[in-house]
Amino acid sequence: MSVKIYTTPTCSYCNSVKTYLRQKGISFSEVDVSKNQTAADEMVRKSNQYGVPVIDANGKIIVGFNKPALDRALNIT
Repeated sequence: MSVKIYTTPTCSYCNSVKTYLRQKGISFSEVDVSKNQTAADEMVRKSNQYGVPVIDANGKIIVGFNKPALDRALNIT
């Protein structure tokens, strides 16, 4: 299982996603797009979005903290 979260330090929804995944016992990596332009470009290329969070969950791109979409992508019940 692969989960990558594109975040910024001030994004409350990003923190909510991380808390939710921790509660579910799902490990993830995160990248701060405010400090990493390459990652920011990658995020936009994958999602066509400039806002965070953007989540790459097993190759499925989820924009925002869309819990139902995240649960489906990760097979969380």
